[in-house]
Order: sequence, then structure tokens, then C-alpha cells
Amino acid sequence: MKTRAKACCCTPKSNNKSLYDFELKAQDGRVVPLSDFKGKVVLIVNTASKCGFTPQYEELQALYAKYHERGFEIIDIPCNQFGEQSPESDAETTQFCQLNYGTTFVQFKKSEVNGVNQLPLYAWLKAERGFKGFDEGHKLSPILDKLLREADANYDKSADIKWNFTKFLIDRDGHVVARFEPTADMSKVEQAVEELL
Repeated sequence: MKTRAKACCCTPKSNNKSLYDFELKAQDGRVVPLSDFKGKVVLIVNTASKCGFTPQYEELQALYAKYHERGFEIIDIPCNQFGEQSPESDAETTQFCQLNYGTTFVQFKKSEVNGVNQLPLYAWLKAERGFKGFDEGHKLSPILDKLLREADANYDKSADIKWNFTKFLIDRDGHVVARFEPTADMSKVEQAVEELL
């Protein structure tokens, strides 16, 4: 299968919802309204601690450090749905990320991003930006495609999250403007962030 990169900043789809209509659970169980992020450029990422993409934490932290003062935030949502690559407790995951990658952005409670128990936030994100394929040239793109196609020959037809470190970029008005698969080069993510700041 030929894959292609597709994650440009575009006009948001028209519906009445925005990021600010949702909430997430903090690791201590508090409910956090995402309206707390009003006026910010936000990158939402489903993460895992034992994945081939886990080193992206280093690049995410660098992005956060570079742009946070200009109004950039990262929402990190650990997820164990892809190869069970995030098996630890919330506290253990946070400790791992801070010790190994020096992360300082907010990490929420481990949650599901697909299926009947998915976060309402993710149902909205996927409706706004569907799956358009893995990025050409990334060494893991053909491996992921083969793995996913063996499980479901039509996996690429749904908007579901395909793997850890899928990213959604939200503008200052709370609208989804881009989706980046885990195979997207982080320089593309940075360019898109910069355009919104």
C-alpha cells in the first residue's frame, strides 16, 4: 500500500463543538475542564512508555520548552490500547517520562481512545480529522501497515487512532486543524504549531 503524509493546517470542520466542551481526568481523579486551555495552541497526544515511538517524548518536550511561553500546551494522554505498551500505573508512567525525558507538560489519567470506552474527546477529534495514511519514507510505516492490515484488511477506512503518538493540533479557538500520525516528522508538527502561534 502506498502511504502519504497528510496533516496540514486547514479550515476547521463546521460543527458546534470545540475543545472547550470536553473534560479529562487528572491523575489524582480531579475533573479538568479543557476550557482551562482557552486561547492556547494545544497538541493532544496519546502516548505509551514502551513503544518504538516513545523517544518522541524528547522531541515533544523540546517543542514544549521552545513554545510554551508563547501560549503552547501539550495534553498527554497515556493509552494501553496499542500492543499493551503502557502497562504501568499513572504515577509510574509520569515518573518514567520525567526521569527519562525530562517532561514538564501535563499528563492526564490513562484512557482509551478507541472503542466503547473511548474518551468523548477522542470521538470528537476523530470526527474532525480522520486517518489519511502513514507518512511515506518513515521506516515504521510499512511495518505498521502490515501489522494493522493483518488484523483488519480495511483498517485504513476508519478514523480510529491507529497507534501510540498520534497527535491532534488545536488552534487558539479550540478547533482541530491537523492530525499527525506517529510516523509524521516532528519538524512538520513544529512548523504547524509555529504557524498558529
